[in-house]
Amino acid sequence: MGYQVKMLRFLMPLGCLILVSQPVLAEDGAADAQSEHAVGMDFFASTDSDKTDIYRAGLNADFRYKDQSDYIGVRLEKAWYKPLGQAAVDKDRVFLRYAEKGSDWAWNAQIGTDGDTIIGSASIHDNSKFRKEFFIERDVVETPRGVREGIYYTFFGAALDLPVDDRNSFTVVAGAQEFTGKNVRLHARANYVHVLKENWGLSAQLRARYFHSTEPREYDYYSPRWYTQILPVLQMRRYTGGWRYMLAGGIGAQRDAVSDWRASYYAAAEITSPEIGHKWFMKANVQYSNVPQNTGAYDYGQATIALTRKF
Repeated sequence: MGYQVKMLRFLMPLGCLILVSQPVLAEDGAADAQSEHAVGMDFFASTDSDKTDIYRAGLNADFRYKDQSDYIGVRLEKAWYKPLGQAAVDKDRVFLRYAEKGSDWAWNAQIGTDGDTIIGSASIHDNSKFRKEFFIERDVVETPRGVREGIYYTFFGAALDLPVDDRNSFTVVAGAQEFTGKNVRLHARANYVHVLKENWGLSAQLRARYFHSTEPREYDYYSPRWYTQILPVLQMRRYTGGWRYMLAGGIGAQRDAVSDWRASYYAAAEITSPEIGHKWFMKANVQYSNVPQNTGAYDYGQATIALTRKF
């Protein structure tokens, strides 16, 4: 019951912020009159060096759709889990999805069930110079015991942007992640961004993260007593004809309570389309990262592709 109490404590102020912000939306204009309907399909795949493969196929049906930040609808999802190369375990998941934005606040949520418990995510952020975001996420731990025994995590926290000037900014994140059982993982992250070439969309970033587990190695997911990472990253984000492209990569250092310092690698690419023919919208991304293990580096890769059509 601990995670439920924490979730309620977080969602109550989140709900108050949404209620307070709702009148602002009514003043922004007749958004519903301009909205359409939309259907979307997406596919997610991930794999790692432990031969754990995860696949998720989703179908979204939005009965109110204005754009990628303003919609109401449902999502049906089929997930296949193949931990450690074992036989696949499939799950049917269903969600209500909602996103809306006003002049001061924007929020989105995808809340549903996998047939066993509540899962999903929600976030809300403002549009001020010192941007604040509050978030919560709950899902299954994708390990053999996690899938077989129903081990879940609930992760909630907040982020704050701290701009210095037009070329420099900081972001700090603090959160807590409670797992089924006794473990609670406390997270702290900080990013520094320096714009190198504004017209190229090129920035140099320094990303630092740390977490501490109160009950390390409780189940079979990666959970040392503590973990830390320092990762310099180069990122380029370009816009051409309405298309958005992003490339990022970095090499840094990482260690945990049971390993020495080791190299840390990160690479990501993303492409987002404009609304093609005022009807179609496409997004795709790939990502690679690694974390240390007693037996060596643990490599992880994932890819997502999504297609949406308005009508």
